[in-house]
Amino acid sequence: MRIKFTGFLVFFVLISQAATAADAEKKKAEEKPEKKIEEKSSVTEHTAMIGGKEIKYTATAGTIRLDDEEELKAEASVFYVAYTKKSENPEQAKQDRPVAFCFNGGPGSSAVWLHLGGLGPKRVHLTDEGMLPPPPFRLKDNAASILDVTDLVFIDPVSTGYSRAAKKEKVGEFHGFEGDLKSVSEAVRLYVHRNGRWLSPKYLIGESYGALRVSGLSLTLQKRYGMYLNGIVLVSGVLDFKTLWGDDLSYICFLPALADVAAWHGKLDKELVADMDAFRTEVETFARDDYATALLLGARLDEAKRKEVIEKLAAYTSLDPALIDRNDLRIDTGLFREELLKSEGKVIGRFDGRVTGSLRSESGDPSYDVVYGPFASTMKHYVSQDLKFESDTIYEILTRKVHPWDYKNFSGESIKSTPHLAEALAKNPYLKVLVNCGRQDLATPGFSIQQSLDQLSIAPELHENIRYTYYEGGHMMYTIEESNTAWNNDIRNFIEETKTGAPAE
Repeated sequence: MRIKFTGFLVFFVLISQAATAADAEKKKAEEKPEKKIEEKSSVTEHTAMIGGKEIKYTATAGTIRLDDEEELKAEASVFYVAYTKKSENPEQAKQDRPVAFCFNGGPGSSAVWLHLGGLGPKRVHLTDEGMLPPPPFRLKDNAASILDVTDLVFIDPVSTGYSRAAKKEKVGEFHGFEGDLKSVSEAVRLYVHRNGRWLSPKYLIGESYGALRVSGLSLTLQKRYGMYLNGIVLVSGVLDFKTLWGDDLSYICFLPALADVAAWHGKLDKELVADMDAFRTEVETFARDDYATALLLGARLDEAKRKEVIEKLAAYTSLDPALIDRNDLRIDTGLFREELLKSEGKVIGRFDGRVTGSLRSESGDPSYDVVYGPFASTMKHYVSQDLKFESDTIYEILTRKVHPWDYKNFSGESIKSTPHLAEALAKNPYLKVLVNCGRQDLATPGFSIQQSLDQLSIAPELHENIRYTYYEGGHMMYTIEESNTAWNNDIRNFIEETKTGAPAE
């Protein structure tokens, strides 16, 4: 009996030892750090003719690894393309020469539009009026690029371009207002730190939702890293979503753009639009005064005044007064796009109200069809062939994979970044803001962002830090040759005027 017990004891000990060894191996495996995303980059040398002068520059296409830390809560690889002008004194240039970080919007857009649309040394070849050329598509030199006055860094947020989260189950950490600000600000910090640009004049340029992003970043960079900016550029931007939809304010804000598009298509009385500047002022005044009052009064608006407002809206948009009446004075952008050229069997674009398509087409926006193919094809060729960055990953031009976008911080209120910008301006009164608007933009009209900025809770003198510029064209006004030149010159002048800080000791 004792022998049997001893045998059982030995067996139990062996089993226990095996289990202990297995647990140790499991624990060791759990403690073993996961393989980190490897950063990679390609550096190439180039020459460009900008403003009639030869510019030698270095292009770096690469990735920045964002580590899983307390604030980020996930790991990711962020793709960027940086252009740095060559200098005889590189170390001094790191202090004297500005650097601008550029973003598009979406959410879900890569930086391809600003990159190959107008700011970079190469741009997509479209017609001079920004319309679709026959394929195959090509790039051309961008003689208007601001690379002569600032280095440029184009950043693709996580899930756009070649940027990806390390784990699919963690990707949602980056798909939201706050998560986006944390990850993008960290990418900016890492670039600045690794390239010795802490003392460089610094700018952010954001288009569309990118304007909401850079307004938020202006505060995040200040508070988190002590990185104060010289300026931000808001291109066809939005700062408060209620100016775009879901509020009567949106109908007020869109009216000037609707009128501009109707005039561009020759649908308005010639005498009314003989002086376009005067016409635009008239429409904006009406929108702020009589139109805003009429919408506010609602059922209390008397019949005579209602008829007067309807007649004005019809004159400014060419829409049928009866249609305006049936829609209770509210002209939805989608309705306008379908109705303006309905008699011709055409629908007009959302991103660019100058562009038309067939009403029978299933395309949601003919103006997006004009740019998608040329930008997608040339970007993929350019990065691999010219910049020598190889990746089999799909380059996401504009993706829905980031949705639903997390706006939990705005529960019960409008989605906006105006408070962030107001605080950034208050903390850094030297921060300047340049706002660029396309006249025929039916996605984020200029009157909308102007209304948002007019409501900034800042000292009166700080409103002087904000300036506006306007161009023919839509959301991407830079696709038009003439507008691209004017737009780059305006940003160039803005940087030249705001880059100087305190004298070096």
